[in-house]
Amino acid sequence: MTAARAVIAIPAWNESGSVGTVIEKVRAVVPDARIVVINDGSTDNTVAVARAAGAITLSLPFNVGVGGAMRTAFLYARREGFTSLVQVDADAQHDPGEIPRLLSALDSSDVVVGTRFHPDSTYRVRGPRRWAMSLLSWSLSRMAGEKITDTTSGFRAAGPRAIDLFADAYPAEYLGDTVGSLTIAIRERLSISEVPVTMHYRRIGRPSKSALWSTLYLGRATLALLVQLLKRNRHTLREPVS
Repeated sequence: MTAARAVIAIPAWNESGSVGTVIEKVRAVVPDARIVVINDGSTDNTVAVARAAGAITLSLPFNVGVGGAMRTAFLYARREGFTSLVQVDADAQHDPGEIPRLLSALDSSDVVVGTRFHPDSTYRVRGPRRWAMSLLSWSLSRMAGEKITDTTSGFRAAGPRAIDLFADAYPAEYLGDTVGSLTIAIRERLSISEVPVTMHYRRIGRPSKSALWSTLYLGRATLALLVQLLKRNRHTLREPVS
């Protein structure tokens, strides 16, 4: 995929301290792409900073979360006829220099996930959160029939089939933009691949959810996926042999 028909979607909630720099770095890497900031009900001057940096802004009337903001981005991409979309966080955790790698991988996949977990990565997650993420990885990998190591990475790309699907069916709940969307993609038989990326720790602003809340939700999501996987396996065992 080329950057000429790509949307770089940046969901942002009160990210005025970092969004301008992120936009500048994205433009330096993919100057032909269209940069769109989805303002998710910010109460600071995120919109003004984004516009000053040259991005198109789409503003939601109140905070709906990343999933809802990304549904807006996919609707925009489909309406405008774009063939690829890359999600980049506004908090500078993602390295825009790796956007071309994600776009290139769309030549053979519908959804490309930038994984933090590879031999050269310096990103570390420990304790219960890491255990929950590992279980999620195992569950989704079993469902997909291929290895998915980073189910909660928000640094990812979508091709034309995924854009069309997600414009109508992107989940808006917490982690919908990561775990939920992968589940939908697997169910609809979209092809999924991963590429190794660099992920930085947040330095400006604060996350929308606490680490404890995120860990508990990851555990709940894992249990729900395991139930789905067990039901599917049971159904497969009961199918008559032709």
